[in-house]
Amino acid sequence: MIGFFRKQQERLAEQFIRRQYEKKGIAVPDDITLSLQAAQMVTEAHGIAKKRGQNVLAILKELADDIITDLKRR
Repeated sequence: MIGFFRKQQERLAEQFIRRQYEKKGIAVPDDITLSLQAAQMVTEAHGIAKKRGQNVLAILKELADDIITDLKRR
């Protein structure tokens, strides 16, 4: 079972990703795809936070930008 804070982070990550898609003018994917991207992003953010000792929220913002930039290049 996913913890409360983890679920909140994933919901926040979904919002970041959705906002970045809209901001860049890219079609927003379906909810399932968006949810999977958010879960992956949160997992990566936790790993980075452990290594760097940074704030997970700041890392989530960086990762959201990276995802959208990669999608635009394709």
